[in-house]
Amino acid sequence: MTWNQVYRFRSYLRSSLWIVPFVAIPLELVLSRVLHRVDALLGWNLLGLTVTGAQALLQTVVTATLTFIVFTFGSLLVAIQVASGQLTPRIIATTLLRNRVVAYTVGLFIFTLMFAVSAQDKIGTSVHQFVAFTAALLGILCFATFFFLIDYALRLLRPISILRSVGSAGLAVIETIYPDLSLGPDARESQHHTLGGPDRVIPHRGTSDIILAVNLKALVAEAGRTNGVIVFVPQVGDFVAVDEPLFNLYGGAKDIDEHTLRATVAFGSERTLEQDPTFAFRIIIDIALRALSPAINDPTTAVLAIDQLHRLLRLVGTRHLRTDEILNGAGELRVVFRTPNWEDFVNLAFSEIRVCGSNSLQIVRRVRAMIENLVQTLPNHRHRALLEQLNLLEREIERHFSYPEERALAGVADSQGLGGRSGMQVEQ
Repeated sequence: MTWNQVYRFRSYLRSSLWIVPFVAIPLELVLSRVLHRVDALLGWNLLGLTVTGAQALLQTVVTATLTFIVFTFGSLLVAIQVASGQLTPRIIATTLLRNRVVAYTVGLFIFTLMFAVSAQDKIGTSVHQFVAFTAALLGILCFATFFFLIDYALRLLRPISILRSVGSAGLAVIETIYPDLSLGPDARESQHHTLGGPDRVIPHRGTSDIILAVNLKALVAEAGRTNGVIVFVPQVGDFVAVDEPLFNLYGGAKDIDEHTLRATVAFGSERTLEQDPTFAFRIIIDIALRALSPAINDPTTAVLAIDQLHRLLRLVGTRHLRTDEILNGAGELRVVFRTPNWEDFVNLAFSEIRVCGSNSLQIVRRVRAMIENLVQTLPNHRHRALLEQLNLLEREIERHFSYPEERALAGVADSQGLGGRSGMQVEQ
């Protein structure tokens, strides 16, 4: 299998709820036979169940687990619809479908159901007491797990839980894409090589899709092997139509087989978080914009979203946002691979929320607190873009608040939005 096929397969496995319950079936078939043999060897009679009692016990377990399965999937579908409607549809694939707690819970229910049915089938004139005892323990575990799942689902679907989950995933991908700490301004590609017209262009074939991930190590290796330069034209997260340029090749790289190059790119219908450092920002911003819409009008949820943007932007500001050019050990250019720079992250984090929330005291105060805190804590070369956003915020406040008292209130940084301690002064 090629790299992109393996990537799509692994991504599918991570986002499929049916895999774990399906695997539970062969596990039950094996364990059931083992326990029946152990039961025959032990001759155990702790419960002392009669045939009628054992059948009643097992039938209760079957009925309960079947009910749990139906209720879990029914509730999950309703929860997904409600969460996607109130927050954003993008949390379905990135958060809800990748949640392992739900998958393993359903796997336990399926395992217990199949085990109880198998135990019923093997009851004759005598009862396998150890098997019945195991079925009873599994039934009790299913009850406890079901109650836990209800509590877990209620907590999972709270906006803060979704936001923290997306924020944590965003931190992980930022650390992966930008592993080094910032030591100064990040040079961009225009400060290095001018390549001119490509010797060969590899267009996109197949269907129009979004770029999910790229095997960058393979591209660097191929460019080094042929002593050429590979330019990956789009960037991760871009939509690429059929026949649009995918690779520009220079020098010896023009002889690389195009199937080898295509195998280094994974496409899909929707962006994912694996190699897309701005997608976590996008999801959080969408939740904030939905909360600020007139239909929902929930600025407090938007403030929670800004908290997570603050968390992400602080990490981005401390990382070395590498140049678009990847060099070999001898300093020779091998691959050009575009990634977002600091200004891209800042504009993404602030622009839409500032425009949509500038008439809310909560939002302007929280955004101001975020900017001022980042200016105080990030290196000097990160300040210019932040101060530009602060200037735009000031102009939005002037436009939306006509009363001097309100403008004065909006001009105070507040990490809670409205309700926290105003200003940074400590009372004597």
